Amino acid sequence: MPEHHFWLSDDQVDRLKPLLPNKGHGVPRGDDRKVISGIIHVIRYGLKWRDAPTCYGPHKTLYNRFVRWSKAGVFDRIFQALASESKARPPGRS
Repeated sequence: MPEHHFWLSDDQVDRLKPLLPNKGHGVPRGDDRKVISGIIHVIRYGLKWRDAPTCYGPHKTLYNRFVRWSKAGVFDRIFQALASESKARPPGRS
């Protein structure tokens, strides 16, 4: 895997698994690590979906998963769960 691409670690994937939807739609879902890493890569670098590196799979898969999970509140739940685990304090607070 090229170093300039973003990849979730095993520990990160393990933390996210319980927060991900587990209802199948008949067709097995693609590799979550690959797709979520691709979504993060696209957003991090401000890319258009079609410019996502091919190592993350089809750009349409990245886009569709991002849109579907955004509408379903999956990313909101992930951010809330991770933020609640954080020991960091907001800026200006001691």
